[in-house]
Amino acid sequence: MADSIVKQKSYAFALEVIRLCARLKQQKQFELASQLLRCGTSIGANVEEALAGYSRREFAAKMSIASKEAREANYWLRLLIDAGILGGDDVNELLAHSEELIRMLTSIVKTKRSAPDTAVTELKTQN
Repeated sequence: MADSIVKQKSYAFALEVIRLCARLKQQKQFELASQLLRCGTSIGANVEEALAGYSRREFAAKMSIASKEAREANYWLRLLIDAGILGGDDVNELLAHSEELIRMLTSIVKTKRSAPDTAVTELKTQN
């Protein structure tokens, strides 16, 4: 089965968050690193669970959680940038990536809440 785009992008985002959090820990920003690591990796985990969901309701619920986690990750990234703890193109790119995930997940949740169960199968096989 081909991976969905949101699955691929959330996994790539999690990898970048892990790398960024390692840098934060080197700067002794343990609490902030922990918060960002938790929500930044949770996005993909919830997408994975959603894709294994048995019903439209379960799928939408997990994608909704993934959307909320993406919003939280976006919050922590903005906070780190605005506090002057992080900066540079790589962090701005990660922030843009989180905004893309938010848009994608929000769209999926809105579409799924009004679509028949066949949409779950279509998203699972999307290239």
